[in-house]
Amino acid sequence: MSEATPATTPGRSVSVVVPVYRSAETLAELVRRVHEALAPVEHEVILVDDGSPATTWHAVQAIATDDDRVIGIRLGRNVGQHNALLAGVRAAHHEITVTLDDDLQNPPEEIPKLVAAIDETTDVVYGAPDRVAQHRWRRSSSLLTRTLLASALGADNAARMSSFRAFRTNLRNGFAAELGPGVALDALLAWSTPRFGSVPVAHHERTVGRSTYSLRRLTRFAVDTATGYSTRPLQLASSLGFVTAVFGVTVLAFVIGRLIVTGSSVPGFPFLASIIAIFSGVQLLTLGIIGEYLARMHFRVMHKPSYFVADQIGASPPGPDGP
Repeated sequence: MSEATPATTPGRSVSVVVPVYRSAETLAELVRRVHEALAPVEHEVILVDDGSPATTWHAVQAIATDDDRVIGIRLGRNVGQHNALLAGVRAAHHEITVTLDDDLQNPPEEIPKLVAAIDETTDVVYGAPDRVAQHRWRRSSSLLTRTLLASALGADNAARMSSFRAFRTNLRNGFAAELGPGVALDALLAWSTPRFGSVPVAHHERTVGRSTYSLRRLTRFAVDTATGYSTRPLQLASSLGFVTAVFGVTVLAFVIGRLIVTGSSVPGFPFLASIIAIFSGVQLLTLGIIGEYLARMHFRVMHKPSYFVADQIGASPPGPDGP
């Protein structure tokens, strides 16, 4: 890490939130390196166990028992990375919150660089690796997901988004209400501020375990975010309806025109079957998009929580007004 780390200035305390899932082996090293990186400033590490097997929570308990700068939160069931992040963000005590994965691919030594980039013009800073140490399919699918999010959220910088981020903790006041399942932290931050930025950071190979983010999960996350925080999919459905209506009128004009000109109708079952398939597919796609919105409304009417805190070790959560 370079010597220029102006983030380590007096009065700028940091809460590091780590969603934990099946990663007991990396936690001790991660916490140690966070402490070393933030040694000059007041800080805390919040480990949020997202429904992992008991061995992971035991590791969190052992670390938090020996270190009063570590808070352990155990969620009652697995709710996903962003819901777990929300639980940790709401428990943060300090001025700046940093989110960090538990796999050590984003080096904790880069945290001061992110914190330093938060200034009078920037509220949220992403660590954007120039080279991502992942398989090609994962890099491609992640880039596609972020691009779709950029379109859905109207955020031009979404392509630079990552799970390694720093932001002003008081931004959480913009999403203090109950949010239901399917949370997307980046969309929530966009509710509170448009002032986003990014800085280049290192990205290391994963040495322990493997990622639980499959292509299916990435797709599910993109759909949840698009339907939960944007009306773009509904606009897409409306556009598809208009396009297919125009197409249908064009086909009708062709059929009638052929009948008038040649005296015979358009022959062939394949032609008819293709038209039916096109219109049926558009209808089913539109119904699916509307169904996603209805499902989210259903869960929110039921007051399904974003997460449930089953156990906690360490400092108690801050008051409702935050730090």
